[in-house]
Formats: sequence, C-alpha cells, structure tokens
Amino acid sequence: MAPFVTDWRGRFHGSAQAVVMPQTTAEVSAVVRACAEANVGIVPQGGNTGLCGGSVPVDRSEAIVVCLTRMSRVRDIDVANMTITAEAGVTLAAVQAAAAAAGLLFPLSLASEGSCTLGGNLSTNAGGTAVLRYGNTRDLTLGVEAVLADGSVYGALRGLRKDNTGYDLKHLFIGAEGTLGIVTAAVMKLFPAPRTQVTALVALPGVAAAIALLGRLKAALSDRLVGFELMSALAVDLSRAYHPGTGPAPATAPWYVLVQVDDAMAQAPLPALVETALGAAIDAGEALDATIAQSIGQAQQLWALRENISEAQRHAGPNIKNDISLPISQMTHFLASAEQALAQALPGARLVVFGHLGDGNLHYNIAAPVGVAAEAFMAQAPLATRVVNDLVAAHGGSFSAEHGIGQLKRDALVRYKSGVEIALMRSVKHALDPHGRMNPGKVL
Repeated sequence: MAPFVTDWRGRFHGSAQAVVMPQTTAEVSAVVRACAEANVGIVPQGGNTGLCGGSVPVDRSEAIVVCLTRMSRVRDIDVANMTITAEAGVTLAAVQAAAAAAGLLFPLSLASEGSCTLGGNLSTNAGGTAVLRYGNTRDLTLGVEAVLADGSVYGALRGLRKDNTGYDLKHLFIGAEGTLGIVTAAVMKLFPAPRTQVTALVALPGVAAAIALLGRLKAALSDRLVGFELMSALAVDLSRAYHPGTGPAPATAPWYVLVQVDDAMAQAPLPALVETALGAAIDAGEALDATIAQSIGQAQQLWALRENISEAQRHAGPNIKNDISLPISQMTHFLASAEQALAQALPGARLVVFGHLGDGNLHYNIAAPVGVAAEAFMAQAPLATRVVNDLVAAHGGSFSAEHGIGQLKRDALVRYKSGVEIALMRSVKHALDPHGRMNPGKVL
C-alpha cells in the first residue's frame, strides 16, 4: 500500500481502505458504482508523480485508491487525422513513442515523462517545455472518456477539431485533478515530426535581455520556436554540480536561456536563421554569448542541463518551491520586487529560478542560506510562499502555473481566486459530484 498512499517526494502521507487496479473502463465504472452504493471516496491515481499531493489520499482517509496504470493500451493511431487515442494509464513516454513509430510527434514533454501517465497529464493540464509552440495538455486534447461519480461513462472520444454542439464538456475534466470524474482515455492531437532541429544555450546579462531575445526569435522564427527555457546562474551551477558532463557552455553569466527550434522540413535553413538571430542579439547587447549544439548528443547534453535542475535541488537539500505564471511583460518587475521582499523576509536566502519563460511560467524556488539548517529554513515556507504569491497576484499572475492545486494549494485557491470564481467551481463540483466522493480533500 505504501507507494500508493505516499507521494514520490515523501511530503504527503495518507491512508486508504484498498488499492484497486482496473484494466478497462467497464471495470472502473463497476468500482465507482460500488463506491457510490457504499458512500466511499475515490482517489484516482496514475504515475503518482504530482507535486501538490493530488494523487494520494489525505491523512486518515477511508477512501480507496483507483490506480489506472493497468489501463495501458494505445487504442488507435489515425495517421490521416493526426490523432492518437490512448488510455489513462499509458505513460507519456509511451504515447510519444507510439506517435514516433507512426512518423508523427506528440509534443507534450515533461521531466517525468517516463513514469507520469496520460490520465495524470490531463487531470493536471500538464505543461512542460513545448507549451510555447503547442500549448498545454488542454490544447492538445480533442476528446475524453471519463467515469462520473455515479459510475456512468461520459464517452466523447471524438477526434474532431470542429464540434460546435453546445458546452465543450471535456474541458471540465482537464485540470480537475480527478475531482469531477476519472479520465479513462483521451484522443490527442499529433503533429508532423521535426526533421531539422537546432538547440542553443545563450548567456544573458539579465531577464529583460531574455525577454528582448524572445521577441527577436519569435519574429525571426515564428512558430518554429518550440522552447525558450530561462535558468539563473545558481540553477545552472546546481545542475552541473550534481550532473557533470552537460556539454559545452557559453561565457559565465547571471542568466541563461535554452532555445529549441524545430521544423518539419528536412532541409529547413534553421541553423543559419538561428545563427543570424543570435548574432544580432549579441550585437544588440541582448546576449553575451551563445553555444549551438553541433550534434544530437550535444543537444541532449544541453537539455540535460535544464532537466536536471530539480533533481540537483533535491540532492542539495529541501527548498521552498513556487510554480508561478506571469504576463511576460511583468516578469522583470516581479523578479526585482520578489528578490527585494525576500531579502527582507528571509535574509541570505538563495533564489533558484528556472522555467518556461516563453509561456510566462517560472519555477521560483528558494533555498536556505549557506550554513543554515534546511529544516529550520523550511519552517519559513508559509511566509516565503505568501510573499511570493502576493507579489504574483499584484502583477496579474497565477500561483499555480502547471502543477495544479491538490492538497498543497487549497488555501491559496480561496485566497487568490475571486468569490465568484470559487462559487462557480463549487457549483460545478456539486453538479457532477454532489456527495463529494471524487478525490476528496483536493482542490476545493
């Protein structure tokens, strides 16, 4: 039972009467009907890779865990329609591999893609590194199958890009974290596989320069710009310290961005376009230096530099994590304001900042000052989080960009959402789950 009632970071610990592992939608429906008759709560679970405790039961829970990892079939790939229909328990990496085998691309990409599942991706509206070009999970979803709180099945596995027939109900289940029903399968968009790719690591004097570079690259490359990942020097240093051998590096700088550019054309002139744009950025003072990967291996090493930051932080010790989003135009002012406010509230705290600047999402993490015990520092997490979230709200942002609400951020939801928004969410919850059995203790 332990792996199913504890999150992977060991932060949330719950209890359950049982773990049930159905293999079909009919079995999920039967389980939910039985729970409805017995008035027992249900916690849907996929790969259990979430960061907010949404996929494990709350403490002293009498619910059951419905683990969907046995629902692991790719039901269909429609090459002409460029869609894939997969069950909730298929890992994200397996969806990517199935698309690639058909000569196509499923662009959702996360650090946990080897173990997170499609159902979990839908339930949290996962983002990742390619949102700039392809959007969040919601933008990639055409149809959803879900089991409702009474055991009935909402079957809408339609691969249609146009279906103007009233309320688009699938969106209720995307991002709902299993509180409205259990997603059992989905129809997802596919795209032409990239045949020309360029990866570059760029050294920058500051975040304002990064925003200027983002605008320059958008103008030069349009939607071929897939990823634009911002990393502070401290984040890069941590990644290199715990994962050496991450490839060539440009000059030492306070900030870096990792740029990914793809094109479906085999002979697309991407390298020349990227070199020209980066050269102009250096001449304009937006960039200090740049390294362009000369092979697939070097590109993988540069991406490892970005993807290993979170793991390096875990090795370095506990840290206060914030998953925020802001209008890109507000990013520079927010970062300056937050650094000043945290210097006063938590003197000496170190800021490990990285994330998807291209879509306004930052992982704004705070590490203990040198020489300060991590445990004592973590006691300051409520204060630090309040400082950050208040500033995020003041700058028109969101305190949860892609990690969801789960157990961790329920109080923040009430604090930062308007009364009208909370009332509407409660109305939807009551309409679909009037007895509150679906993933109790999460979101609302």
